[in-house]
Amino acid sequence: MDEKQECSTDLAAIVVPQIGRLVATGDSWEPYRLIDADGVPVAAVSAYFRDLQAAGRSAATMRSYGMDLLRWFRFCRAVGVPWDQVTRTEARDFCRWLQVAGKPARPHWRTQEGIGAGPAVPASAGEVYAASVRAHSETVLRGFYDFHRDAGSGPVPNPFPLERSRRGQRAHAHHNPMEPYRNERSGLYRPTVPTRIPRSVPDEEFNELFARLPSHRDRALVCFYVSTGARASELLSATQGGVDPGRQLIAVVRKGSRQVQELPASTDAFVWLRLYQVELEEEIPRGRRQPLWWTLRRPVRPLTYHAVHRMFERVNDRAGTAATLHSLRHTAAYRMAEDPALPLTDVQFVLGHAQLATTQLYLTPRTEDVIRRVLSHHAEQTRQAAARVTPAPAPGYRPETLDVLFGSSGS
Repeated sequence: MDEKQECSTDLAAIVVPQIGRLVATGDSWEPYRLIDADGVPVAAVSAYFRDLQAAGRSAATMRSYGMDLLRWFRFCRAVGVPWDQVTRTEARDFCRWLQVAGKPARPHWRTQEGIGAGPAVPASAGEVYAASVRAHSETVLRGFYDFHRDAGSGPVPNPFPLERSRRGQRAHAHHNPMEPYRNERSGLYRPTVPTRIPRSVPDEEFNELFARLPSHRDRALVCFYVSTGARASELLSATQGGVDPGRQLIAVVRKGSRQVQELPASTDAFVWLRLYQVELEEEIPRGRRQPLWWTLRRPVRPLTYHAVHRMFERVNDRAGTAATLHSLRHTAAYRMAEDPALPLTDVQFVLGHAQLATTQLYLTPRTEDVIRRVLSHHAEQTRQAAARVTPAPAPGYRPETLDVLFGSSGS
């Protein structure tokens, strides 16, 4: 490798401007489009998105991939190398930059003056990116360059290569189906992602959050989340015709398979749902194929994931808690897994897990339960130690005689 090229980038002084953006088009043929600093769609990303759509990937997946690509294109512009001329040096520096520089301080959308007018943000402007975010970014970019290498529109050597021992092989090529999958690193620059234990919401915290929900719609949403275990986007896919209160079922579109699946829910969820429907009966369009969830602000529109996420953030701020929308799914999973009358395979079916090993994560004891039991153990040990103090002699024995026979504790 050329020494001049190796030392050309000073990551400590690099400034990555917040230019370009990922826009939602509302077009089912092209749900998202990456716009560069000049306001022109990036053709390379559009072609990659079309390939993802042909492979059955959802619009949410395209948005997730698009955010990683937007971050990468901004970095390429900052170092002055076009995306189709990058080498492993730029890929390596990008992974280092994600690890050290930290998240940029993004301006509020009301203060932005245009697509290309984003201010330059220096390094170390915020919190560092999590290992899971950096691992996802590395995987997306490796797939992006694999696609353009096969299409003949990108560099021949992928700048995000596989590990040296894995080159030319697919992941889990020699996996024994009788053994669980191991968390193997596949990319050369892919960070090690620690195993995350699912976090559920304690009952006291959940009651505080639920008491501060401002509307019947929000109470119905939270009840369905915590009783069905559905993902946030899955529950929002429910239609008015997919609700069956008599059987206590609600039909959702699964995130991975895109199949419609009926999920059982609690009685309280359907009670709050009916109150919400009666409250907005004159506002909500009726029809079996119409969305079930709508905004409360007039004119009403179908409710989106980001609106629900923001609602739950506001409730957390008022309650002084730190629960996330996805933690409601974890709460439902923990509650079902703790029921000895409910087989774990039933929990797997309801949660939509492809592997039973994923569902088994919810058998891991919760942190607050472990702390409570260990503190109780310490208290019991203290009590037993106090009880082991030498008792008074039985009636008829003189203490001084026992001291001579067994030895005095004070000697």
